[in-house]
Amino acid sequence: MVASTSDIVATLRAAGCVFAEDEARLLTDAAGDADQLADMVARRAAGLPLEHVLGWASFCGLRIAVDPGVFVPRRRTELLAWQALKLAEPGAVVVDLCCGSGAVAAAVAATVPDAELYAADVDPAAVRCARRNVPSGHVYEGDLYAPLPAALRGRVDVLIANAPYVPTRAIDLMPPEARLHEPRVALDGGADGLDVLRRVIDGAREWLAPGGHLLVETSEAQAPVLLGAAGFAGLRPRLARDTGLTATIVIARAPQTTRTPS
Repeated sequence: MVASTSDIVATLRAAGCVFAEDEARLLTDAAGDADQLADMVARRAAGLPLEHVLGWASFCGLRIAVDPGVFVPRRRTELLAWQALKLAEPGAVVVDLCCGSGAVAAAVAATVPDAELYAADVDPAAVRCARRNVPSGHVYEGDLYAPLPAALRGRVDVLIANAPYVPTRAIDLMPPEARLHEPRVALDGGADGLDVLRRVIDGAREWLAPGGHLLVETSEAQAPVLLGAAGFAGLRPRLARDTGLTATIVIARAPQTTRTPS
């Protein structure tokens, strides 16, 4: 028997899905038949992220493939993408670190003509996903800058990083969808949440072209620390915010002159 829309909505609402009506519509549209729909509803009601059930997430008007176990791109990260798109001119060299599913890199590929696009992530599952989402780019597996081609040093116009920034102690307070179904390496930023972002900032000068920009997502509370770190690293930082998305971005520009070797 085919479940009615009202039955699906009731099942999802009972499972705690806030936007049950919208989710019911998406699941119904995605299902190939009644059996598949029943299975998808059951998996969602059991707590699997909607994007993992559907197999995709909406991001900057694109459908981004998201495999089970891969970090789901957040709506607030669209601010990171929009700011990067403002700075990336045609033909720009763009690097997306901690790329996850490749959502930001995909937005760049879809918008910036002739972009020379590179991405990297330490999670093999994320790398496989990103390679599907960004077939025109080069996606590497490894820790931050380590897997990037050495020839990129001093050539990167826009360097993007949506690195983990949740403090370790706060992981257990996250919604079960994230805590149980996304890789911890994509969430845990260390004691104060900034371990990985500090490393991103520390290494940025070596990779940025003169006048190039580093963009990192963070929280409002953490932003002052990163502004200071960027200034200490010889970059000129500023903030971008979107209250509707509850998003905060640190944007740091490299000097116009090439760094003098020590």
